[in-house]
Amino acid sequence: MSFGYSRRADLAEPFLAMEVMERALELERGGADIVHLEVGEPDFPAPPAAVEACQQALARGETGYTDSRGLAELREAIAADHRRRSGVEVDPDRVIVTGGTSPAMLLVFLLLVEPGDEVVLAAPHYPCYPNFVHVAGGVPVYVETRAEDGYRLDPDEVRAALTPRTRAIVVASPANPTGAIQDAETLAALANLGVPLVSDEIYDGLVYDEHRVTSALGLGEDVFVLDGFSKRYAMTGFRLGYVVAPERAIRPLQTLGQSLFISASHFVQRAGIAALAHGEPTLREMRSAYARRRRLLLDGLAPIGFSVPTPPAGAFYVFANARRFGDDSRSLAFDLLERAHVAVTPGIDFGQAGEGFLRFSYAASDDAIARALQRLGEALS
Repeated sequence: MSFGYSRRADLAEPFLAMEVMERALELERGGADIVHLEVGEPDFPAPPAAVEACQQALARGETGYTDSRGLAELREAIAADHRRRSGVEVDPDRVIVTGGTSPAMLLVFLLLVEPGDEVVLAAPHYPCYPNFVHVAGGVPVYVETRAEDGYRLDPDEVRAALTPRTRAIVVASPANPTGAIQDAETLAALANLGVPLVSDEIYDGLVYDEHRVTSALGLGEDVFVLDGFSKRYAMTGFRLGYVVAPERAIRPLQTLGQSLFISASHFVQRAGIAALAHGEPTLREMRSAYARRRRLLLDGLAPIGFSVPTPPAGAFYVFANARRFGDDSRSLAFDLLERAHVAVTPGIDFGQAGEGFLRFSYAASDDAIARALQRLGEALS
């Protein structure tokens, strides 16, 4: 007996950064030496205090369920961290801890979106945003941002895209793939459009050239802030994130989380508490190294033929125009992987507005970046 799958499964697009990485791993199993610039994963170890706290929690047997919202100590530490970083007072009861930032995002979209509802996304955008919207039954609506404007999400263009079915506006600052930072005026204008604002702030803390990030916290009652430990503390595999939500949204988010995820891992939450208390040296070291690698990559891409109209202000990606080498970024990325053994992400992964670009991650060593530039120069000369 044959059967079909749901429409939402058909609507989900492959995550091309992962597709590139998985092909690269296959080549490595065959003996190839691959330089990985495709995924956004820090090449630094997690803060030692976080690792030790995790080990100690395991030794104590902290391997069971916790409060579905997260350990009270962790939620209090997250609230204190946001107060320190943004100057905004956050009630710990407005924090829900999740097994990574992606589950937090899923909970928020399931809360806000009914089938057929619309969610406004900037273009280019993080590849998984539309998939989360589709899983919730919604329809993504794209507002293009432009390099010459610093990839600013224009509130007037967002307003023009709103309809009676709009249920959320998503903004990321710093953004993946562009590294763009939205200024305080822009965020305030977006928050005042009368639609819930979902602010992805996972790269906060990773900024360069005296740029500053404004948190969306405190800009209105219907603001949801997504954040976590993966990027700022090099804890991708720990899978620990959270959402700071409006007070009236906490109970329904908690109820959804209880059924879908029960709780984040107990011992991993202990690592999160330690990272917030002792992870600043790791963050400073990463930020210093990323600033140097950013310059190395920007300086090295230009002579090869890539143009970067707007250097990234934050995160750890360079979004480079590759149209000199063709308009099909997917084919170009996989060709460079096969011929030059350099893994990069095709711009089409970030929506149609990213076509013709490649994303290079500088969350890799100086040596890896230098080798990648040499190989790319030889392959594209």
